[in-house]
Amino acid sequence: MPPPVPARDPGLQPERTRLAWRRTTLSCTVAAVLAAKQAVHKGSSPLGLVALTLSGLVWLGFLAVAHRRIQTLSRAAPPRVLTVRAAIATAACTVALACFALAILF
Repeated sequence: MPPPVPARDPGLQPERTRLAWRRTTLSCTVAAVLAAKQAVHKGSSPLGLVALTLSGLVWLGFLAVAHRRIQTLSRAAPPRVLTVRAAIATAACTVALACFALAILF
């Protein structure tokens, strides 16, 4: 008869993951603020204003996904796996912020 499997000990992994989500959120916030600063100082074109507005919306979307994930990791129970939908949304927000930043520059 095989020995019983011990209970999962997550150690500090959920805390490290939660901190990584917070750092990423901070990075996205800085990118959005720098985009706004660039748009204001440059005297944005209509394309720049659209890109700035979309950057703000994408930032809010990323903030929602990150907040939901941080809350999931904060619970005492073992955290659920990140859904495919949330992972795709996170990646799409990151790529969109980069594209909008390029649009503001030109």
